[in-house]
Amino acid sequence: MKLILTQEVTGLGAPGDVVEVKDGYGRNYLVPRGLALRWTRGGEKQIESIKAARSSRAVRDLGHAEEIKTKLEAQAVAVKVRAGAGGRLFGAVTVGEIADALSETSGEKVDKRTIVVTNPIKALGNHEVAVKLHDGVSATVALNVIPA
Repeated sequence: MKLILTQEVTGLGAPGDVVEVKDGYGRNYLVPRGLALRWTRGGEKQIESIKAARSSRAVRDLGHAEEIKTKLEAQAVAVKVRAGAGGRLFGAVTVGEIADALSETSGEKVDKRTIVVTNPIKALGNHEVAVKLHDGVSATVALNVIPA
């Protein structure tokens, strides 16, 4: 089955790539979750728009990625959240909140899709998150979750 990826799929490709996958994987996993569209001749126009959007969000080159990495790792980022007694949060810290805090602190626009949170952040205190900036370049950011 030929598909056009709309989001990055680990081990398969990036948005805008045309990939060949097994029928069941495409029909039961990728298409229902919105990760891919069926490939058609008319879909080539969509490929161009997906690639244009990806290039506008992407970091220009490896040097620029290293520059952003040093800015992000230079200081701890504070995220203000609502918390109850004992430091437990009402919900979890979202990647959108982390992206906003990173953008404010560093001055660089950080896409929330590049942030990797291994375990949900549900308590006040210091945490670490990874930001994948470029192929082979990822920054480990110190996150300080404080009550609002």
